Amino acid sequence: MWQNQYGGPSSSSQTPYYAQPHGAPLQFYAPQPGQGDPNAYYSGTRSQLDGNVPTGNIGPDRSAGFEGNIQPAGGWWTAFGTGGLEGEPPLLEELGINFSHIRAKSLTVLNPLSAVNEHIMDDADLAGPVCVCFCFALCLFLSGKSNFGYVYGVGLLGSMSMYTLLNLMSEQGIDAYRVASVLGYCLIPLVGVGIYSVMIPLDGLVGYVLSLLSILWCTYSASGIFVAVLRMSDQRLLVAYPIGLLYGCFALLSIFRGPVTGK
Repeated sequence: MWQNQYGGPSSSSQTPYYAQPHGAPLQFYAPQPGQGDPNAYYSGTRSQLDGNVPTGNIGPDRSAGFEGNIQPAGGWWTAFGTGGLEGEPPLLEELGINFSHIRAKSLTVLNPLSAVNEHIMDDADLAGPVCVCFCFALCLFLSGKSNFGYVYGVGLLGSMSMYTLLNLMSEQGIDAYRVASVLGYCLIPLVGVGIYSVMIPLDGLVGYVLSLLSILWCTYSASGIFVAVLRMSDQRLLVAYPIGLLYGCFALLSIFRGPVTGK
């Protein structure tokens, strides 16, 4: 306890230097003119401020092109698209299935008298030939000839044989992938014979003539493609002979029915 200059007791909590008038707010800086008036901070009135406030959507602007290219939800076919992936190729293209190339090669086989482009097999594929072989075997099955195993077996053996023969005869050489592709596409005329066999049996004169014409058609188309690709114009007959034997085996499968086992 100690006494101040006024003679009364005092303590550290009652020093006169921090004494404030009763009811007056604390002041830590010099007051500015008009500080007590809120409108002094704004040059305009309340009505003018209300007119300058923007209205509407205040979210981020999406017109600048920052959003992704996302396709809307659709059916099952959207699984083969690339919605939302910028610059991503389609799924069928990544799998090696190009319908425009399949169409071009099929038209080349169906029109054997047209000129064959030597670069037609640069983009060889097996999707088209597998579909052609499957359609041929399905036609045989619908006509009462269940020869799926024979069709694929003869096709595999014939492709291997032609691959060996063509590489021995040509200087450039060719891979087995392209050989199987050409032989598969050139089977299209025999698919037409198989469709005819579903309605009418081929074990007659008409069936023999149609089968012979389809063999010549397939042989001419396949030999023309091989000769154009491998530049073997002087050896077309030598190339066509084994190809004709191969398609003759397919024709025999479509004409004759196998042995029927019963009681």
